Amino acid sequence: MIGPDAAGGGVPGSPGSWSATPMSAAVEARLLEVRKLGSISYQEGLDLQAQLVRQRRDGSIPDTLVLLQHPHVLTLGSSFHEENILVTEAELSRRGIEVHRTGRGGDVTYHGPGQIVGYPIIDLKPDRCDLHQYLRDLEQVIIDALAEYRLSGERVEGMTGVWVAGLKVAAIGVRVSSGWITSHGFALNVSTNLSYFDTIVPCGIADHGVGSVSNLLGRPVQLDEIGELLARQFSRRFGLVLQQTI
Repeated sequence: MIGPDAAGGGVPGSPGSWSATPMSAAVEARLLEVRKLGSISYQEGLDLQAQLVRQRRDGSIPDTLVLLQHPHVLTLGSSFHEENILVTEAELSRRGIEVHRTGRGGDVTYHGPGQIVGYPIIDLKPDRCDLHQYLRDLEQVIIDALAEYRLSGERVEGMTGVWVAGLKVAAIGVRVSSGWITSHGFALNVSTNLSYFDTIVPCGIADHGVGSVSNLLGRPVQLDEIGELLARQFSRRFGLVLQQTI
């Protein structure tokens, strides 16, 4: 579904109504609080996002970026097609993979250990109320973080996400409430066991493989390390003042 509620997966880009640059200095600087939660269940992540969206809407918390991992789970977005799960329920159970329907855009994706998931809970008002441009900015955050490892992240025309050397390393699927408060977000494969992607057609895209930062670099990369880079690039991209992480 494309609109004020959900987007991601194969949503094509658009030029938007404003350029993808940090907020104007004329706009009062806003804080970004980063919460590092380690590994939590997908349902816990959903419940937390619902709570944070309410708190952001009533102004009791600043813009917030949640960074975490999930245990093995397939999440089904608003554009999910059943044929994109390639194994039986019994096989998913054998491999310890849960399945959750969710309110984000896009098709099916996988989350699991070694993958850093980012849930931005930010208010796009007053001057960022453009869903397509928000997706492009999330892509750019990841591209800029990858550049610090000398990896050339790229977009693929007509799709949402980030690729390196033809391999998809990051999936993006978001929800934006009627009050322009964001939730859901991005998932970047860092040291992920990529064999779990064999259970699905990731994001409904059959003709692109998946990759991870560690595989592309040929060395281990710590999630905390890349999380710091993502937080810094996110704050820069959205013109927010990075608070001490908690």
